[in-house]
Amino acid sequence: MQLFMVVFRTVFFYFFITFVYRIMGKREVGQLGIIDLIVSILIAELVAISIEKTNQSIVLTIVPIFIIVLIEIGLAFLSIKSRRFRNLIQGKPSMIICDGKINYHELINQRYSLDDLLINLRQNRVKSIEEVEYAFLENNGKLSIFTYADNINKKVFPLPIIVDGKIEDKYLSKTPYSTKQLLALIKNNNLSLDNIFYGFFQDKKIFIIEKSKKNTFLDNKYLK
Repeated sequence: MQLFMVVFRTVFFYFFITFVYRIMGKREVGQLGIIDLIVSILIAELVAISIEKTNQSIVLTIVPIFIIVLIEIGLAFLSIKSRRFRNLIQGKPSMIICDGKINYHELINQRYSLDDLLINLRQNRVKSIEEVEYAFLENNGKLSIFTYADNINKKVFPLPIIVDGKIEDKYLSKTPYSTKQLLALIKNNNLSLDNIFYGFFQDKKIFIIEKSKKNTFLDNKYLK
């Protein structure tokens, strides 16, 4: 009887957890941030305990899992609505290499050693640090690398200078524009900073994507 209960609970939780992760969204499958990792560990522990202790009601596992899922969905919704909350919960990408120079201060802040950097470069088939123009340590711990060879192939890295209506000063400083010049350029194009969803600098131009009243996005256009 106990063997039957173990088999039943294993099969049940297999399909139940599959359903739970579908509710939380596809991004949970493709990448694990800090919150995602915590959720996965908690769910795994709850399921393991339930399979092991067959004398306890299965409801004692299902209810906590649903609570965790509701918390995760709530945090995801707040992260979409509030950029400040998103940065607090998920953190922000860190520029590890900028214009071919290693940002040692950022390495220390992220507790990311030079060995970690070299390992990730090798895993991305980059032979030397000198080949890298930009490198970003993403929120999920992955390293995004852009080499000088990309520029030769006309794949210039776009600098995100406006995100959710907020100017990204650390990226804007890498462009020929100051904050005052950018605001003047936005005003001259009859636009509002608050109404810009995303803006990036590439090929000596500033491209923007506006927010729409119908919750859809307009095509890219560049500021003149």
